[in-house]
Amino acid sequence: MTDRITVQVCADDPLSEAGVIALLRPRPEIRLYDGADDPAVTVVAADISDPAGYQLLRTAQHSGSSRLVLLVSRLQDHQLSLAAECGAAGIMWRASVDSDRLVRMIQTVATGDGHLPPDLQTRLLHLLGQLHGMKQGLGIGHVAEREIDVLRLVAEGYDTPEIALNLSFSERTIKNVLHAFITRHHLRNRSHAVAFALRKGLI
Repeated sequence: MTDRITVQVCADDPLSEAGVIALLRPRPEIRLYDGADDPAVTVVAADISDPAGYQLLRTAQHSGSSRLVLLVSRLQDHQLSLAAECGAAGIMWRASVDSDRLVRMIQTVATGDGHLPPDLQTRLLHLLGQLHGMKQGLGIGHVAEREIDVLRLVAEGYDTPEIALNLSFSERTIKNVLHAFITRHHLRNRSHAVAFALRKGLI
């Protein structure tokens, strides 16, 4: 069959990997990845609250152009955001995984669509609403615009004198802008401020 979907399976433990492969191997719609061609979909079974599980997802994200399906047992809100940032197009609870559901998920993701369980859809919409409100709050007024301009230049590697020259402000003003942003959001330093701004979609 020429329309079979090539799928790679990664897991944070050998038993989980073997279990997912056992579900997919008999399916005529699926061709398990054997290194001969690039996978269209990568299924990652991992607990991304664990650093090793999160790194597995990041590695899958950067290993090629395949679409990602994430199988998880639990997912906190910030982990849901991380999964979205890592490009997980489909997420399924491990407890609900069976052969038919998993193949339908893979087919959906392979066509370029995404799928989340209904409870995660609600949580993701809530998170997006929070982010939208935050961006609106930070986007009002000249000072907030200045903060975003400064943070963008910090992210690009400019130092204080270069940022001041670029934006036609004094170095003291640049330092004050950064200090105000760091203090207001309870951040540690410039690097933390940049990471925070990137995570929130501000820059």
